[in-house]
Amino acid sequence: MCRSAAPWIGSIQKYHKKDVINIYPFSMQIGYYVVCWRIIVLGDMNKATTSASLTHSVYERIRADLLACRLLPGSKLRIQELCDALSVSPSAVREALSRLVSEGLVVAEPQRGFRASPISADDLRALTEVRVETESSCLRRAIELHDISWEEQLCAALHRLSRTSYCAPDDPNRLNDDWVNAHTAFHRALAAGCDNPWRLRMRELLYSQSERYRRLSVPLGHTGRDTHKEHVDIVEAALAGDVDRAVGLLASHLKMTARILLDAERTEPLHATTSSGGTRSKAVIAKA
Repeated sequence: MCRSAAPWIGSIQKYHKKDVINIYPFSMQIGYYVVCWRIIVLGDMNKATTSASLTHSVYERIRADLLACRLLPGSKLRIQELCDALSVSPSAVREALSRLVSEGLVVAEPQRGFRASPISADDLRALTEVRVETESSCLRRAIELHDISWEEQLCAALHRLSRTSYCAPDDPNRLNDDWVNAHTAFHRALAAGCDNPWRLRMRELLYSQSERYRRLSVPLGHTGRDTHKEHVDIVEAALAGDVDRAVGLLASHLKMTARILLDAERTEPLHATTSSGGTRSKAVIAKA
């Protein structure tokens, strides 16, 4: 019998009495071992798949809470608290947090654990500058290569966004989660016609990073801003093939969110927040 099969046979035999197995011919024993080996291997594969699915689910839930600022920027992310809240093991939480570190949404501190990435006015300025450049280049390329499929996708995304309530039904200072999803799909559709996958990947990363700032700007944004008109104007210019106008409107649209927060920051600094009572703006205190 081949040596590679020996460990599997050993693990199987510890569950069965040798005198029972050995009453069968050798060929039947081999068949028996093969069946048991397949059960063991497939069982391990199923466990691995389940573990991977669980980790991904934990990652998605923590990521959503970070983007929505339910886990506050700068706050300590305690493994056990997350385990209790999500009803999962510490290993699943650590794997999820490690993945979020690579996305820049979580910071790993040696000997101190994990923390939600902090926010600051300087970071917002730098992020907005790079995002405007990246989103603009994606939209410019999409318009240059425009086709019916891209136009249909863009119109459908705008229609869905326009038909979705902006604010949460129970709180006018908090975004409706359905609107957030529709808004994400809309901006993805604007860039979808770009044929450069690296630009698209960078756009997704920057969009995620800016999402926290946009969420924080909502309580401050009751200044007559008409986001629906901004979206419609961008789409109309894009469909008309007016590249410069479409890109200019998109840049203004993206800069407006940063401007709202930076204007508020002049009277009260945009602080990183902590779950243990750190400083934070009044608007964020009420609705983070």
